[in-house]
Amino acid sequence: MNVVVVDCETTGLNPHYDIIIEIGIVKLNLSSGETTVLFDSVVKEPMFGDEHRNSWIFENSDLSFDKVMNAPLLDDVIPEIQAIFDKSSVTAYNKSFDLGFLKDRGINVPNELPCIMLTATNIVKIPFLRGNKRYKWPSCQESFEFFFPATDYIEKHRAADDAIHEAMILYEIFQRGELQIFD
Repeated sequence: MNVVVVDCETTGLNPHYDIIIEIGIVKLNLSSGETTVLFDSVVKEPMFGDEHRNSWIFENSDLSFDKVMNAPLLDDVIPEIQAIFDKSSVTAYNKSFDLGFLKDRGINVPNELPCIMLTATNIVKIPFLRGNKRYKWPSCQESFEFFFPATDYIEKHRAADDAIHEAMILYEIFQRGELQIFD
């Protein structure tokens, strides 16, 4: 059985105000753990411009402002993304973030799987010292270090690379029997 993991890089956290600038979609074979990149593209939305030049993503990855300025329009690649989602079970590491941005742009996700991050929370078990939450939501980096402690991976904040590593986390969760996925 195959599932799809999606990762978006954006100029900020608000899907109504901020801009999607890169999308990576990876297919994960739950029998073998093999990943295949289905979609990997920097994208530009019409409202992208100079006000986004100092966005966090440009300071914390190798993605450049100029690369986004020269990228294909998001609207032009939506049909390809929608075709993948229409025939796949889909999730993301922080599903409400990534799918929230895509849904805000009109993309439909007919078959959503549970969020990888929320599922990992009760496995990774990082204590949360405020409020009534028992454990904090682990960052992707924290989850990866938990599941793969001997690996020197540093999150690149590039969509396809992040999606591959998020799929690896999902596979480990699935292999442990912590997530049931039915075709």
